[in-house]
Amino acid sequence: MSAFVEILLVFLLAAGSAFVLVGAYGLVKLSEFFKRLHGPTKASTLGVGCLLVASVGYHAYIGSDPQPRELLITAFLFITAPISAHLMAKAALSLRMDEMPQLPGGSEDTHVPERPDHAPNERA
Repeated sequence: MSAFVEILLVFLLAAGSAFVLVGAYGLVKLSEFFKRLHGPTKASTLGVGCLLVASVGYHAYIGSDPQPRELLITAFLFITAPISAHLMAKAALSLRMDEMPQLPGGSEDTHVPERPDHAPNERA
């Protein structure tokens, strides 16, 4: 394997791993719902995308049969992650959800928001 291809694949693997790590850290440490939603959807999508591109590049370089599964996973990930994040954000906005519900053993400053008196699309 040439040095350039090895360096490129190592860079993609390292970048993908770093993005996934940042996304996981954001999911664990951020308190607001929208911040927690932003971390994993953006960073993890890029991270898994880099890992899959590195895998496709490796298999293409060594001359093995093309792996359509990896390309399908990449396409599915880049299509569904933004859509699911958008739908979760719209649901949270309609419920007027600012913070995450308090988990057992969590801090006292978080609370579960009360539900609105009217339907989300209905005007008060």
